[in-house]
Amino acid sequence: MKPILKLYRGYANEQELIVMGHVFKPTKKRDYDFEEKKFKNAFSIINLFQIKTHSNADVYLEYNNKTIHTKTLIDGYFKFCIPLENTESYGWIDYQVRFNYGTETIVSKATYMRPKKGNLGIISDIDDTFLVSYASNPFKKIYFLLFRNVNTRKIYENVVPHYQALSNAGRTIGGGQNAFFYVSSSEWNLYRFIVKFTKIHQLPKAVLLLKDIKSSLTDFFWNGSRDHNHKFEKIKHILEFYPDLKYVLMGDDAQQDPLLYEAICKIFPVTVIAVYIRKTGKQKKENVEKILKNLESLDVAVCYFTNSSEAIAHSKKMGLIL
Repeated sequence: MKPILKLYRGYANEQELIVMGHVFKPTKKRDYDFEEKKFKNAFSIINLFQIKTHSNADVYLEYNNKTIHTKTLIDGYFKFCIPLENTESYGWIDYQVRFNYGTETIVSKATYMRPKKGNLGIISDIDDTFLVSYASNPFKKIYFLLFRNVNTRKIYENVVPHYQALSNAGRTIGGGQNAFFYVSSSEWNLYRFIVKFTKIHQLPKAVLLLKDIKSSLTDFFWNGSRDHNHKFEKIKHILEFYPDLKYVLMGDDAQQDPLLYEAICKIFPVTVIAVYIRKTGKQKKENVEKILKNLESLDVAVCYFTNSSEAIAHSKKMGLIL
Protein backbone atom coordinates (compact mmCIF):
# COMPACT_ATOMS: atom_id res chain seq x y z
CA MET A 1 0.00 0.00 0.00
CA LYS A 2 1.09 3.54 -0.75
CA PRO A 3 0.17 6.94 0.69
CA ILE A 4 -2.29 9.00 -1.34
CA LEU A 5 -1.37 12.45 -2.68
CA LYS A 6 -4.48 14.46 -3.56
CA LEU A 7 -4.35 17.85 -5.25
CA TYR A 8 -7.12 20.40 -5.54
CA ARG A 9 -7.73 23.13 -8.09
CA GLY A 10 -5.58 26.14 -7.31
CA TYR A 11 -5.75 29.80 -8.29
CA ALA A 12 -3.48 32.73 -9.11
CA ASN A 13 -3.64 36.49 -9.57
CA GLU A 14 -1.05 38.80 -11.11
CA GLN A 15 1.50 38.27 -8.32
CA GLU A 16 0.79 35.04 -6.45
CA LEU A 17 0.03 31.36 -7.04
CA ILE A 18 -1.87 29.25 -4.48
CA VAL A 19 -2.15 25.46 -4.82
CA MET A 20 -3.10 22.94 -2.15
CA GLY A 21 -3.79 19.33 -1.34
CA HIS A 22 -3.61 16.52 1.23
CA VAL A 23 -1.34 13.56 1.92
CA PHE A 24 -3.07 10.50 3.36
CA LYS A 25 -1.54 7.47 5.03
CA PRO A 26 -1.69 4.09 3.27
CA THR A 27 -5.10 2.48 3.63
CA LYS A 28 -6.96 -0.64 2.58
CA LYS A 29 -10.17 1.35 2.31
CA ARG A 30 -11.33 2.03 -1.23
CA ASP A 31 -11.83 5.57 -2.40
CA TYR A 32 -15.38 6.76 -3.07
CA ASP A 33 -17.03 4.61 -5.74
CA PHE A 34 -19.40 6.73 -7.80
CA GLU A 35 -21.41 3.70 -8.93
CA GLU A 36 -22.25 2.21 -5.54
CA LYS A 37 -25.90 2.32 -4.43
CA LYS A 38 -27.78 2.45 -1.12
CA PHE A 39 -25.88 0.64 1.68
CA LYS A 40 -22.76 0.18 -0.48
CA ASN A 41 -22.78 3.90 -1.18
CA ALA A 42 -23.20 4.58 2.54
CA PHE A 43 -20.12 2.50 3.37
CA SER A 44 -18.22 4.27 0.58
CA ILE A 45 -19.13 7.69 2.01
CA ILE A 46 -18.27 6.62 5.56
CA ASN A 47 -14.85 5.48 4.33
CA LEU A 48 -14.21 9.04 3.17
CA PHE A 49 -14.48 10.17 6.79
CA GLN A 50 -12.22 7.46 8.19
CA ILE A 51 -9.13 8.19 6.13
CA LYS A 52 -5.97 9.02 8.09
CA THR A 53 -3.84 12.01 7.21
CA HIS A 54 -0.05 12.18 7.02
CA SER A 55 1.37 15.09 9.05
CA ASN A 56 4.74 16.77 8.39
CA ALA A 57 5.17 14.93 5.08
CA ASP A 58 7.61 16.42 2.57
CA VAL A 59 5.91 17.64 -0.61
CA TYR A 60 7.49 19.30 -3.63
CA LEU A 61 5.90 21.65 -6.17
CA GLU A 62 7.47 21.62 -9.64
CA TYR A 63 7.06 25.17 -10.88
CA ASN A 64 8.82 27.21 -13.56
CA ASN A 65 11.81 24.85 -13.69
CA LYS A 66 12.17 25.01 -9.91
CA THR A 67 11.42 22.59 -7.10
CA ILE A 68 9.72 24.20 -4.10
CA HIS A 69 9.61 22.24 -0.85
CA THR A 70 7.15 22.38 2.05
CA LYS A 71 5.65 20.00 4.64
CA THR A 72 2.07 19.07 5.45
CA LEU A 73 0.27 20.46 8.47
CA ILE A 74 -0.99 18.30 11.34
CA ASP A 75 -4.10 17.31 9.34
CA GLY A 76 -2.11 16.32 6.25
CA TYR A 77 -3.04 19.53 4.42
CA PHE A 78 -0.47 21.51 2.47
CA LYS A 79 -0.64 24.81 0.71
CA PHE A 80 1.92 26.55 -1.50
CA CYS A 81 1.59 30.36 -1.62
CA ILE A 82 4.41 31.52 -3.88
CA PRO A 83 5.27 34.54 -6.06
CA LEU A 84 3.97 34.11 -9.59
CA GLU A 85 6.75 34.23 -12.17
CA ASN A 86 5.05 33.19 -15.41
CA THR A 87 2.63 36.08 -15.97
CA GLU A 88 1.66 35.40 -19.60
CA SER A 89 -0.88 32.58 -19.26
CA TYR A 90 -4.54 32.89 -18.29
CA GLY A 91 -7.35 30.39 -17.83
CA TRP A 92 -6.70 26.91 -16.46
CA ILE A 93 -3.02 25.97 -16.15
CA ASP A 94 -1.44 22.63 -15.19
CA TYR A 95 0.70 22.10 -12.11
CA GLN A 96 2.41 19.12 -10.49
CA VAL A 97 3.33 18.08 -6.94
CA ARG A 98 5.37 15.06 -5.79
CA PHE A 99 5.76 13.20 -2.53
CA ASN A 100 8.69 10.90 -1.80
CA TYR A 101 7.78 7.67 -0.02
CA GLY A 102 10.87 5.66 0.74
CA THR A 103 12.51 4.94 -2.58
CA GLU A 104 9.30 5.68 -4.52
CA THR A 105 8.06 8.99 -5.86
CA ILE A 106 4.33 9.64 -5.93
CA VAL A 107 3.31 12.32 -8.45
CA SER A 108 -0.04 14.04 -8.81
CA LYS A 109 -1.22 16.64 -11.33
CA ALA A 110 -3.99 19.24 -11.20
CA THR A 111 -4.81 22.71 -12.57
CA TYR A 112 -5.01 26.24 -11.26
CA MET A 113 -7.06 29.16 -12.53
CA ARG A 114 -5.77 32.61 -13.44
CA PRO A 115 -8.54 34.98 -14.57
CA LYS A 116 -8.03 38.11 -16.61
CA LYS A 117 -8.60 41.54 -15.10
CA GLY A 118 -12.04 42.96 -15.72
CA ASN A 119 -13.83 39.60 -15.80
CA LEU A 120 -16.59 38.59 -13.42
CA GLY A 121 -16.08 36.53 -10.30
CA ILE A 122 -18.93 34.21 -9.36
CA ILE A 123 -18.96 32.73 -5.86
CA SER A 124 -21.55 30.04 -5.23
CA ASP A 125 -22.54 27.97 -2.24
CA ILE A 126 -23.19 24.28 -2.98
CA ASP A 127 -25.77 22.69 -0.66
CA ASP A 128 -29.30 23.82 -1.54
CA THR A 129 -27.91 26.44 -3.92
CA PHE A 130 -27.38 24.07 -6.85
CA LEU A 131 -27.20 20.62 -5.19
CA VAL A 132 -30.47 19.57 -3.53
CA SER A 133 -29.20 18.75 -0.01
CA TYR A 134 -31.88 19.50 2.62
CA ALA A 135 -29.25 21.28 4.72
CA SER A 136 -31.85 22.69 7.13
CA ASN A 137 -32.77 19.11 8.11
CA PRO A 138 -29.55 17.38 9.31
CA PHE A 139 -31.05 13.88 9.43
CA LYS A 140 -32.48 14.13 5.91
CA LYS A 141 -29.21 15.64 4.65
CA ILE A 142 -27.17 12.73 6.05
CA TYR A 143 -29.67 10.20 4.68
CA PHE A 144 -29.35 11.54 1.13
CA LEU A 145 -25.57 11.77 1.42
CA LEU A 146 -25.37 8.14 2.56
CA PHE A 147 -28.01 6.44 0.43
CA ARG A 148 -28.00 8.44 -2.82
CA ASN A 149 -24.88 8.21 -4.94
CA VAL A 150 -23.56 11.09 -7.01
CA ASN A 151 -25.43 9.90 -10.11
CA THR A 152 -28.82 10.00 -8.39
CA ARG A 153 -28.45 13.29 -6.51
CA LYS A 154 -30.59 16.09 -7.91
CA ILE A 155 -29.73 19.55 -9.16
CA TYR A 156 -32.20 22.44 -9.09
CA GLU A 157 -34.03 23.20 -12.32
CA ASN A 158 -32.44 25.79 -14.65
CA VAL A 159 -29.30 26.16 -12.53
CA VAL A 160 -27.05 24.94 -15.34
CA PRO A 161 -28.06 27.49 -18.04
CA HIS A 162 -27.82 30.30 -15.47
CA TYR A 163 -24.35 29.29 -14.29
CA GLN A 164 -23.13 28.69 -17.84
CA ALA A 165 -24.38 32.12 -18.89
CA LEU A 166 -22.63 33.76 -15.94
CA SER A 167 -19.46 31.84 -16.79
CA ASN A 168 -19.52 33.27 -20.31
CA ALA A 169 -20.84 36.77 -19.46
CA GLY A 170 -18.83 39.51 -21.18
CA ARG A 171 -16.28 36.98 -22.38
CA THR A 172 -14.32 37.88 -25.48
CA ILE A 173 -13.05 35.31 -27.98
CA GLY A 174 -10.12 33.48 -26.42
CA GLY A 175 -10.75 35.14 -23.07
CA GLY A 176 -11.69 31.96 -21.20
CA GLN A 177 -14.48 31.61 -18.66
CA ASN A 178 -15.14 33.98 -15.80
CA ALA A 179 -13.65 33.09 -12.42
CA PHE A 180 -15.94 30.60 -10.68
CA PHE A 181 -15.65 29.52 -7.02
CA TYR A 182 -17.69 26.95 -5.10
CA VAL A 183 -17.37 27.81 -1.41
CA SER A 184 -19.02 25.45 1.04
CA SER A 185 -19.09 24.24 4.63
CA SER A 186 -18.73 20.71 3.27
CA GLU A 187 -15.39 19.15 4.15
CA TRP A 188 -12.48 18.31 1.84
CA ASN A 189 -13.53 14.66 2.25
CA LEU A 190 -16.30 15.33 -0.30
CA TYR A 191 -14.09 17.05 -2.91
CA ARG A 192 -14.24 14.25 -5.50
CA PHE A 193 -17.99 13.85 -4.96
CA ILE A 194 -18.61 17.55 -5.62
CA VAL A 195 -16.29 17.71 -8.64
CA LYS A 196 -17.96 14.64 -10.16
CA PHE A 197 -21.44 16.10 -9.57
CA THR A 198 -20.52 19.38 -11.30
CA LYS A 199 -19.06 17.47 -14.26
CA ILE A 200 -22.15 15.27 -14.61
CA HIS A 201 -24.37 18.33 -14.81
CA GLN A 202 -21.95 20.43 -16.90
CA LEU A 203 -21.61 23.21 -14.36
CA PRO A 204 -18.69 25.61 -14.89
CA LYS A 205 -15.28 24.37 -13.82
CA ALA A 206 -14.48 26.11 -10.55
CA VAL A 207 -12.04 26.40 -7.67
CA LEU A 208 -13.45 24.64 -4.59
CA LEU A 209 -12.77 26.05 -1.15
CA LEU A 210 -14.03 23.62 1.48
CA LYS A 211 -13.76 23.08 5.21
CA ASP A 212 -11.00 21.25 7.14
CA ILE A 213 -10.90 17.54 6.50
CA LYS A 214 -12.57 15.13 8.96
CA SER A 215 -11.14 11.75 9.90
CA SER A 216 -13.64 10.08 12.23
CA LEU A 217 -17.25 8.91 12.27
CA THR A 218 -17.98 11.30 15.13
CA ASP A 219 -16.96 14.21 12.91
CA PHE A 220 -19.10 12.84 10.09
CA PHE A 221 -22.30 12.63 12.12
CA TRP A 222 -21.71 16.09 13.55
CA ASN A 223 -21.11 17.67 10.16
CA GLY A 224 -24.70 18.92 9.93
CA SER A 225 -23.97 21.48 12.65
CA ARG A 226 -21.38 23.75 11.11
CA ASP A 227 -19.48 26.90 11.81
CA HIS A 228 -20.03 29.17 8.81
CA ASN A 229 -17.17 31.53 9.70
CA HIS A 230 -15.11 29.38 7.34
CA LYS A 231 -17.25 30.49 4.40
CA PHE A 232 -17.05 34.14 5.38
CA GLU A 233 -13.24 34.03 5.62
CA LYS A 234 -12.88 32.18 2.30
CA ILE A 235 -15.15 34.62 0.45
CA LYS A 236 -13.38 37.59 2.02
CA HIS A 237 -10.04 36.10 0.92
CA ILE A 238 -11.24 35.72 -2.69
CA LEU A 239 -12.37 39.35 -2.91
CA GLU A 240 -9.07 40.54 -1.42
CA PHE A 241 -7.08 38.25 -3.73
CA TYR A 242 -8.88 39.50 -6.87
CA PRO A 243 -9.74 43.16 -6.15
CA ASP A 244 -10.19 43.97 -9.86
CA LEU A 245 -13.11 41.59 -10.42
CA LYS A 246 -16.80 42.38 -10.05
CA TYR A 247 -18.62 39.72 -8.04
CA VAL A 248 -21.91 37.84 -8.10
CA LEU A 249 -22.76 35.87 -4.93
CA MET A 250 -25.03 32.82 -5.17
CA GLY A 251 -26.61 31.22 -2.09
CA ASP A 252 -29.80 30.05 -0.42
CA ASP A 253 -31.93 30.80 2.63
CA ALA A 254 -31.54 27.38 4.31
CA GLN A 255 -28.73 28.54 6.59
CA GLN A 256 -26.53 31.65 6.90
CA ASP A 257 -25.80 32.74 3.31
CA PRO A 258 -27.87 35.97 3.38
CA LEU A 259 -26.23 37.13 6.61
CA LEU A 260 -22.74 36.24 5.38
CA TYR A 261 -23.29 37.97 2.04
CA GLU A 262 -24.63 41.08 3.74
CA ALA A 263 -21.42 41.34 5.78
CA ILE A 264 -19.29 40.81 2.65
CA CYS A 265 -21.17 43.55 0.77
CA LYS A 266 -20.67 45.97 3.65
CA ILE A 267 -16.91 45.33 3.63
CA PHE A 268 -16.63 45.41 -0.19
CA PRO A 269 -19.20 48.08 -1.21
CA VAL A 270 -17.79 48.52 -4.72
CA THR A 271 -16.97 45.04 -5.98
CA VAL A 272 -20.15 43.00 -5.25
CA ILE A 273 -22.76 43.84 -7.88
CA ALA A 274 -25.41 41.15 -7.33
CA VAL A 275 -26.64 38.66 -4.73
CA TYR A 276 -28.89 35.70 -5.58
CA ILE A 277 -30.66 33.76 -2.83
CA ARG A 278 -32.65 30.59 -3.49
CA LYS A 279 -35.88 30.13 -1.50
CA THR A 280 -35.80 26.58 -0.11
CA GLY A 281 -39.09 26.55 1.79
CA LYS A 282 -42.69 27.28 0.88
CA GLN A 283 -42.58 30.87 2.09
CA LYS A 284 -40.03 33.64 1.80
CA LYS A 285 -38.28 34.36 5.08
CA GLU A 286 -38.90 37.78 6.57
CA ASN A 287 -35.35 38.17 7.88
CA VAL A 288 -33.93 37.34 4.44
CA GLU A 289 -36.17 39.89 2.74
CA LYS A 290 -35.00 42.48 5.26
CA ILE A 291 -31.34 41.70 4.53
CA LEU A 292 -31.85 41.90 0.77
CA LYS A 293 -33.69 45.20 1.08
CA ASN A 294 -30.71 46.52 3.03
CA LEU A 295 -28.37 45.33 0.27
CA GLU A 296 -30.44 47.20 -2.31
CA SER A 297 -29.79 50.38 -0.30
CA LEU A 298 -26.09 49.68 -0.95
CA ASP A 299 -26.75 49.53 -4.72
CA VAL A 300 -26.37 45.75 -4.84
CA ALA A 301 -28.82 44.03 -7.21
CA VAL A 302 -30.71 41.25 -5.40
CA CYS A 303 -32.93 38.35 -6.40
CA TYR A 304 -34.83 36.09 -4.00
CA PHE A 305 -36.07 33.27 -6.19
CA THR A 306 -37.62 29.79 -6.23
CA ASN A 307 -36.70 28.61 -9.73
CA SER A 308 -33.47 29.60 -11.43
CA SER A 309 -35.52 30.79 -14.42
CA GLU A 310 -36.36 33.82 -12.24
CA ALA A 311 -32.65 34.36 -11.59
CA ILE A 312 -31.93 34.13 -15.32
CA ALA A 313 -34.59 36.74 -16.09
CA HIS A 314 -33.15 39.02 -13.40
CA SER A 315 -29.57 38.63 -14.76
CA LYS A 316 -30.80 39.49 -18.25
CA LYS A 317 -32.74 42.51 -17.03
CA MET A 318 -29.68 43.97 -15.30
CA GLY A 319 -27.53 43.25 -18.36
CA LEU A 320 -25.37 40.72 -16.59
CA ILE A 321 -26.01 38.02 -19.21
CA LEU A 322 -27.47 37.99 -22.72
